[in-house]
Amino acid sequence: MNTSEPEKFLLDGLAKEDKQAIERIYRDNYQMVQSFILHNNGTMDDAADIFQEAMIVLFEKSKTPGFELNCQIKTYIYSVCRRLWLKKLQQMQRFGRQTDDMEQVIPVEEDLEIHEKRQLDFSIMENAMAKIGEPCKSLLDAYYIQKKQMQQIATEFGYTNADNAKTQKYKCLVRLKKLFFAQYKTIQ
Repeated sequence: MNTSEPEKFLLDGLAKEDKQAIERIYRDNYQMVQSFILHNNGTMDDAADIFQEAMIVLFEKSKTPGFELNCQIKTYIYSVCRRLWLKKLQQMQRFGRQTDDMEQVIPVEEDLEIHEKRQLDFSIMENAMAKIGEPCKSLLDAYYIQKKQMQQIATEFGYTNADNAKTQKYKCLVRLKKLFFAQYKTIQ
């Protein structure tokens, strides 16, 4: 089954971070997820967290070139939420059976594994950024997050020219990579 035109439109909107598309997906699907979580030992906060995680998974997939959803958005979100919630219940030991025994609605394990790995990488990077110190943290933030030009960074940070700022950015990146991979190796 291919997705309908309105659903393709919503997925395209999600990929483009269109507020109306995101709100529509939320409006159409949140109640279903909330009901599922509440009827399976969860709270309102649990429902909000799980739904947000599923939206992130769908958002990341919608940005993947050539991604085509082979079911309704509602079915995909439900499947992702269900897998996330059952996994959380299993971790909290409130649920006795293994999630592998559950009927599979849509295979979303690979999507979740990719998402969880990416979340772990972001967490490690966040820790590395916290440890890198100043001025490296601010310099990398200015270049990569705020998208400032090297000349502007040189002026703001007091470097004599853009080349000196670029050299400092390179040194900071090398330090950040060392911190990141030192933490990454301890987890592997």
